[in-house]
Amino acid sequence: MIAGNLAKGDIVCLFGSLGAGKTVLVKGIAEGLGIKKREIISPTFVLLQEHRGRVPFYHFDLYRLTNPKDILDLGYEDYLYDDAVTVIEWADRLKYLLPKECLSVELVIKGAVLRLLRISAAGSRYKQLLSLLEREK
Repeated sequence: MIAGNLAKGDIVCLFGSLGAGKTVLVKGIAEGLGIKKREIISPTFVLLQEHRGRVPFYHFDLYRLTNPKDILDLGYEDYLYDDAVTVIEWADRLKYLLPKECLSVELVIKGAVLRLLRISAAGSRYKQLLSLLEREK
């Protein structure tokens, strides 16, 4: 449902504890963009993976990021504001570099297989996107 409403330039920031399902959600978004979910992995030492689907797809996994300044070497802003959909796992690790406008999804563990998703929006594009998602649920 999320992927069906995403467009080039959209940013989705994921928050949640280890094992909350962030990578599972990324796989679902990727599949919705025409990317095989087996291509989506939670890398150990790679901060960014690029994929091609109906739109370019950038997957950041910042689990191992210890200092937000380290991501500046990647030129991450070039990725965020490119003609791609960008999804950022462990977005809280960006701290002051977190995009001002994005769709935020917090995943909360509620049981062995049950998760609560809290979705919020910052910026007019993302408020519109959130409204679309609320109508579709």
